[in-house]
Amino acid sequence: MIAIIDLDIGNLANVKKVTGGEITNSPREVEEADKIILPGVGSFGPAMDNLKTGGWLEPVRDWIRRGKPFLGICLGMQVLFEASEESPGKEGLSVFPGKCRKFRAGKVPQIGWNNVKFKKEDPIFSGIPHGEYFYFVHGYYVDSSSGEVVLADADYGIEYPAAAVRGKVYGVQFHPEKSGWAGLKLLDNWRRIC
Repeated sequence: MIAIIDLDIGNLANVKKVTGGEITNSPREVEEADKIILPGVGSFGPAMDNLKTGGWLEPVRDWIRRGKPFLGICLGMQVLFEASEESPGKEGLSVFPGKCRKFRAGKVPQIGWNNVKFKKEDPIFSGIPHGEYFYFVHGYYVDSSSGEVVLADADYGIEYPAAAVRGKVYGVQFHPEKSGWAGLKLLDNWRRIC
C-alpha cells in the first residue's frame, strides 16, 4: 500500500488517481504502508509546521532512517533538504544537503513544462528519454553542492536539481502526476523499484 500524506498542502486527488495510493492524515496508518508519498504545494515553513503539529515529523524521520521507500513531490522534495529562504529559521528534514533559494530571474513562479536532464543513470528514469519535459510549478529551487544526491537538473535562468535520491528516498521538483506519459512512467518505475 502507498500512503499519501495529507498535510493540507498537496495535489492529493491527482496523486491518488495516478498511483492508486491511499490518502492519510494519520501517522499511525503509515505503519501499514509499503511506501510513502509526500506531495506539496505551498510554503516551506507551513509544511514543516504541519509535519510537526500533525505528529508526522518523527514517523517520517523514522521511516527514512529505516531505509523505506519515500517520494517527495515539489514542496515535498524541498522539505527533504536543510532549509529554505522562504522560511528563515525553519529546519527541513535534512535528508539531503542543500537549501532552497528564490528564483531571481524570469517570471516567478516557474509554471509550465521544462526539460529534465539526467546527471546519473537511475531506474526511476527507465524508459524516459534524457531531456524529456515535465511539468513544474515553483518559485523556489534547491541549491545543493552535493552532486552525489542529484539525479537530474532543470534550467530556469539557473541550473538546479530537478530530482535527488539517497537510498530509497527520492525527491522530484516537478509534478509527475501532471506530466503526462513521462510522469506516469516515472511513478510506475518508482513503484516497481522501491
